Amino acid sequence: MDALVRKRRAAVLRIFRKIHRLTGAFLFAFFFLTAVTGLLLGWKKHTGGLILADTARGKSAKPEDWLPMTTLRDNAQNAFRNQISQELSPGIDRIDLRPDRGIAKFIFVEGYWGIQLDLTTGEPLSIERRRSDFIENVHDGVILDNLLGTKSEQIKLVYTSVLGLALLTFTITGFWLWLGPKQFKRSNRIERPVKV
Repeated sequence: MDALVRKRRAAVLRIFRKIHRLTGAFLFAFFFLTAVTGLLLGWKKHTGGLILADTARGKSAKPEDWLPMTTLRDNAQNAFRNQISQELSPGIDRIDLRPDRGIAKFIFVEGYWGIQLDLTTGEPLSIERRRSDFIENVHDGVILDNLLGTKSEQIKLVYTSVLGLALLTFTITGFWLWLGPKQFKRSNRIERPVKV
């Protein structure tokens, strides 16, 4: 390998090292936050109900035994007003139906609250603070959209795009920082004359 090629490879390695270092320094806090929240989300079902409540079991898994969805919705909203808050809105964000367990999880718009109802009786089986939803909102940046009132998750899109591209940059530069010196050493060994 001639000196010019060696100089070019060394220059490329320096550039990759600088990009790797600057990206890491600039985004350290975001990577740390994303890693911690990702770890918590991965373990959410194995925390004994601390992050996500265990799924209850209703009386029947047969749809013919279940109450109408409007009745279940009304029961969930009444339970919210009576047992959680009169001040917060009882608006429902989503309903997670678990037919095999005979329950429905009603997740509310405000306060990260959820209520699990028995589909047959309409009775609340569990009232939970959904910490996993809060952690997920921090993990993907939606919490900033919520705080700033953006409607179509623009901050989430920017946040996830920046972190995704940064992770891709780290992967490429990190691989090159690992591979480059190996190639450099190998080419130096090949060029050295063998002593007889």
